[in-house]
Amino acid sequence: MSQLVHIDLGQCSYRDTLDFQHRLLKRAQERDDEAAYLILVEHVPAVITLGRRARAEHILAADGVELIESRRGGDVTWHGPGQLVAYPIVRLAKRRRTMHGYVRNLEDAIIALLAKFDLAGGRLDGQIGVWVGGRKIAAIGVAVSRWVTYHGLSLNVSADMRGFDAIVPCGIQGASVTSVSQLLGRDVPISRVKGMLVDALGEALGFETVRRAAPGELGAPRKRLPRWLRKPIPAGANASEVEGLIEKLNLSTVCQSAHCPNRAECFDSRTATFMILGNRCTRSCTFCAVGDGPPEAIDPSEPQAVAEACGRLGLRHVVITSVTRDDLPDGGAGHFARVVQTVRTRMPQSTIEILTPDFQGDPAAIDKAVESGCDVFNHNIETVERLQKTVRPQGDYRRSLSVLARAAGNRRNVRIKSGLMVGLGETRAEVRQVMRDLRDAGCEILTIGQYLAPSRDHHPVDRFVAPDEFAEMELEAKEMGFAAVAAAPLVRSSYRAGELISTSRVARPS
Repeated sequence: MSQLVHIDLGQCSYRDTLDFQHRLLKRAQERDDEAAYLILVEHVPAVITLGRRARAEHILAADGVELIESRRGGDVTWHGPGQLVAYPIVRLAKRRRTMHGYVRNLEDAIIALLAKFDLAGGRLDGQIGVWVGGRKIAAIGVAVSRWVTYHGLSLNVSADMRGFDAIVPCGIQGASVTSVSQLLGRDVPISRVKGMLVDALGEALGFETVRRAAPGELGAPRKRLPRWLRKPIPAGANASEVEGLIEKLNLSTVCQSAHCPNRAECFDSRTATFMILGNRCTRSCTFCAVGDGPPEAIDPSEPQAVAEACGRLGLRHVVITSVTRDDLPDGGAGHFARVVQTVRTRMPQSTIEILTPDFQGDPAAIDKAVESGCDVFNHNIETVERLQKTVRPQGDYRRSLSVLARAAGNRRNVRIKSGLMVGLGETRAEVRQVMRDLRDAGCEILTIGQYLAPSRDHHPVDRFVAPDEFAEMELEAKEMGFAAVAAAPLVRSSYRAGELISTSRVARPS
């Protein structure tokens, strides 16, 4: 059966993507079947690429944009944010296609996709690519090696096409470009277009099945971190002391188990987030580095050990989380309560925050956790509703909202908190909807941070969200009525949690 295996790189540099193309090209050349590959990507940072027929005078201004020579056909073009690029790796001999026929297939796929938006795409005499109303919306530049294709097509999706101002697009004097968003007069997210393009290419190229590559299957490149996600590692002696204490008391921290990027900073500040109920989770979320597998027996000495660690570290704000334990009748809520009460006895002046699983929505378990004596009840919604089953396959968006609503309905003076990751493929409109849903559920405190894939086998990063966009989200959340919000690339649910709580003066009815 002929199969088109596709992989979504999200936002990825041109050079890293090109290297990945070459690896898949070699794999396709060495195989003797009809399988093909398709890479989807949005190139960040932006680049200008020069095809085999490129002329220097077609580059008008390239300040700050890298110029890269390419072996593809065509002249000069721009790749950057808001543009969806597809690189099919196809054995033409197996498909019984000429290069001319293959290029026509790519154009057919784009025209079919545009038709789903009621846009009339077409060809222009003597030119390669797809046009709408005399303006170019998609460029095609392909190469072939031993009758296997690489390079491919780019479709303008975003309304911001200023990158093309630096070039003569495709070397066509007087040509203008457009995008799906410009033509429709509204923002169309790339995430909406990706699946449509995969289906259209699969049909146009005649593949019987279209399959998304499993995480790690093809060895896709990991994204390079932008400058705002690179931070120096503190060289203080406190970090070693904290790690030694945790090891001596046989405790676990989510800082270590989840590969938190702030671990060194927090340990050096003599803080840590304790993870109870073992190191193995009964769920298999695709974003999380915590291991899954058969659950461990509950350690009856754990409450005392956590309290001892809190005392030695002198914590003024204690954060306690856990793996999900669907194997336990109460999901571990009783153990949460025992840990909180033991810490409260040892640290009566400290505030205590618990970050819990959803307890499968069990009201009695939720009440047990809320009534444990904690000051903050935190349960993370994690991502937007559309992505829940991909990111949290055993979780449920509405169930998580019901957990927060149940906790908020408790008549104790407990603050309700939740956390959200971005960069998974969500849109800003979807993020706003999550914030509204959380407020409706009674959530008062919110954290928003950048998702970072722990490995190639986890859900890929779709894009790196810039700091100014986090600032906009924080402002929007506060305008919705959240009492305290922390939104920044390296924010995590428990990062500087004590500082965040101190900025909130929410008093719930007692």
